[in-house]
Amino acid sequence: MKYKLSCLAKLINDFPGILTRRVLLIACLSVVAIHSFAQTPDTNKLFVPIGRDTSNKAVDYLTLRQCINYAFEHQPSINKALIGVDIAHATNSINLSGWLPQVSANGDLVHYIQQSSSGTTVPTTSTSTGTSATSTRTTYGNTFVPELQVSQAIFNPSLLYAAKSAPFYIQQAQQVSDSTKIFIVSTVSKSFYNVLLTLEQINVLKEDTARLGRSLRDSYHQYVGGIVDETDYEEAEISLNNSKAQLKQANENVVPEYAVLKQYMGYPPAKQFNVDFDTLQMMRDIHIDTTQQLDYEKRIEVQQVKTQLALQNQLVNYYRLSFLPTVSAFYNYNLDFESNKASELFNSSYPTSLIGLSVSIPIFTGFYRTNNLRKARLQERQLDWDAVDLKSQIYSQYTSSLANYKGNMYNLELLQKNVTLAKRVYFVVQLQYKQGIVAYLNVITAESNLISSEISYLNALFTVLSNKIDLQKAMGTITY
Repeated sequence: MKYKLSCLAKLINDFPGILTRRVLLIACLSVVAIHSFAQTPDTNKLFVPIGRDTSNKAVDYLTLRQCINYAFEHQPSINKALIGVDIAHATNSINLSGWLPQVSANGDLVHYIQQSSSGTTVPTTSTSTGTSATSTRTTYGNTFVPELQVSQAIFNPSLLYAAKSAPFYIQQAQQVSDSTKIFIVSTVSKSFYNVLLTLEQINVLKEDTARLGRSLRDSYHQYVGGIVDETDYEEAEISLNNSKAQLKQANENVVPEYAVLKQYMGYPPAKQFNVDFDTLQMMRDIHIDTTQQLDYEKRIEVQQVKTQLALQNQLVNYYRLSFLPTVSAFYNYNLDFESNKASELFNSSYPTSLIGLSVSIPIFTGFYRTNNLRKARLQERQLDWDAVDLKSQIYSQYTSSLANYKGNMYNLELLQKNVTLAKRVYFVVQLQYKQGIVAYLNVITAESNLISSEISYLNALFTVLSNKIDLQKAMGTITY
């Protein structure tokens, strides 16, 4: 390479005029630099994005919507919430089973080891002093009494409370499931954006590294040709090393960010996938109508408090009406088997059956009902204050997220302009440096401003996307 450069320098010196020789030198150096760059191994190929299976196996590419749908099917918290809905249905079935007829069968098999004499007397003989009597035994030594019992609740305050509160328990379990889904949409979206941000930073840093690599080669060739000082080449190498370090760090950072995304999705840690996104669609989806009015009723937390209040109101009514009697009907059927000999026990039976009505009225329970009623009403007041406090928290979240979204959206627009300006400045300064008009320090400054503007723009872009998720969550408009 040095031999080629010396030949070129000798050839150029044959041309008259300093300006002509300088122009020809720059042109020749540019051709040599392009030729050298074409023969230099592409360092980008050494970077393997996370999720790419190096064993040449097919790797899935998932969009944000696909990541959320996958989480709805495989995330443990979602599945536990769905099981909670089934548990609520099963619990209601248990609590309401008392309204159905209750049938039971039992029996007592008894053998008397010793029996007392009955009070029945039978006269036997007459004497001068009177009539003598002997005791007779009217019980049997072996008995077996099977019994069939059937009862039907007619009115029961506890069962009435279970029937009225059953739909609210189902609604409460469903709201827990909805709240979990909203949380999953929010966390998966933000984690997805974090991964995208790092991947985009990697792309920017790769471009920066390639750009600095070209600058390093240009400065080296100019240094060899005696056009620039050695410090230009060394400063270019310093900038390139710094960019490589940033690229390496970004490459490492994307690994734990993928792990967090997998955790929120319920994705197997051993499997790999790549994120797939449409930049234009993402930019279209970044906007939200900030003129919408806050509607507290859309927040799942407000709906949950309302359900709790409804359940508490049912509990208050239960304790208020628990003085009412419990009424139930019953039917019993017995078969009495009796014999003094065990072998003859089942030879004959004496069936009996009866039907009746059972009424139980609580008269005094040690102030159990009144104290429970007072406690339930106090708990109801607590829930009222919880609703007031919740609305205050929601308003604070809404105003904060709205301010963050508006501020970062404005910042994004300015940073987008900065990127355009930084690219133009770098292009002009790079040309000026190649023509020997400015020092290499100007190139370093322009390069630093360009990479800083691009990284800042990416940070602002994905910050706005996260702010949009927070704003939708605060307004209760997240869809799933």
